[in-house]
Amino acid sequence: MRYIFNFPDIGEGLDEGIIVEWYVTKGQTINAGESLVKMETDKVVTDIPSPKTGLVAAIYGKVGDVVKVGEALVEIEMEGISGNDAVAESNKNNFAVQEEGAGVVGTLEVAANNAYLPASAEGVKSQDELIPKSSKKALATPVARAMAKELNVDINKITGTGPAGRVMKEDIQKYFDSAQRMLEQAKTIPVAQEGRLEYKPLTQLRKTIAKNMLNAKHNAAHMTVHEEVEISELIRVREKFKTTLSEQGVKLSYLPFILKAVALALKRHPSLNAELDMENNRMVFKKYYNLGIAVDTDDGLIVPVIKDVDKLNIKEIAIRLNELTQKTRERKLGIDDMKDGTFSITNYGSLGGIFAVPVINYPQAAILGIGRLLEKPVFKGDSIVKGHFFPLSLSVDHRIVDGGEVTRFLNTVMMYLNEPATMLFE
Repeated sequence: MRYIFNFPDIGEGLDEGIIVEWYVTKGQTINAGESLVKMETDKVVTDIPSPKTGLVAAIYGKVGDVVKVGEALVEIEMEGISGNDAVAESNKNNFAVQEEGAGVVGTLEVAANNAYLPASAEGVKSQDELIPKSSKKALATPVARAMAKELNVDINKITGTGPAGRVMKEDIQKYFDSAQRMLEQAKTIPVAQEGRLEYKPLTQLRKTIAKNMLNAKHNAAHMTVHEEVEISELIRVREKFKTTLSEQGVKLSYLPFILKAVALALKRHPSLNAELDMENNRMVFKKYYNLGIAVDTDDGLIVPVIKDVDKLNIKEIAIRLNELTQKTRERKLGIDDMKDGTFSITNYGSLGGIFAVPVINYPQAAILGIGRLLEKPVFKGDSIVKGHFFPLSLSVDHRIVDGGEVTRFLNTVMMYLNEPATMLFE
């Protein structure tokens, strides 16, 4: 029997990926757990393993193609299930049909999940028995699906004119022709604009950034508070240990101290480490402190996560931060490096900004922005001396956190940064 393996949901809101490399070819035998294909998503490049052992009967898509979650990647011919057993297994999720040139096949997918497919529809009383009432997938045979794939058409957007709403080859061709006409019209550029415009396709990362930013703005009530913290003592402490750690191959920036201060402050002010669960009418307070760090790359902003920051010392945080930053810029992050963040930090000051209005990494409750280090005069007793200040911008979801708690949290962070020795006693 045939088994269609769809591009799986690998988490973190990813809904599509690009085929980077195929490890298998049609007719090749594959074992469960062996890599089928390398896929690039907006966040990671990862190998997708085969869930079954068998013969690769069909491959969908070529290198460079965009594949959405739930769309077919491969068909695997499996031994040991056939006849009525295969039909019974198939009836749970699929519908077998016949189209000219396709033969009697069982590769018509209507289920959202990966499913077993029968070699024939023998023993089935009627097609209606096999059609799931809630299916959102287009009804089509492999011939039609292959044609849609070849023309780079989303078959689920096409209204079928065949039996039971099945998408026919003619439907796909008409849809494609219409789309091409619209594309040609859109590409028409006035003569006066020729040579003055440049077009670049959106990357997976840029599309996801756009989607996430819009999602955050639509679903969170943003409020931002600005402050400045004097860090002359922090500078002294960092300078004291920077050379020693550098000899050990560890780069010590100010960020590990900021991460530690934020994690300890979150333990005192749990509402900033929370999430709003509207569906169940409740707040979810997270008792772990995984901090996401916005990293600027050539491809766009990526936010890897350092886990359990409250349990790490400054040196351990610095090591983990250096590792994740390097992996991010080399696009070698794994799924685990990106997930389960509870609070985010963006250090735009490294490029020169002072204050900003950071956008929350929804559904988190808050994000802290760090501005450029400033030198200002400050009173020390009756004297005026040079002070060193970090500008801070804290954006919160005002539905979750009230203004008073925002200020108290920020004051706690500033206390740790102003007197870094206090972090040693937490």
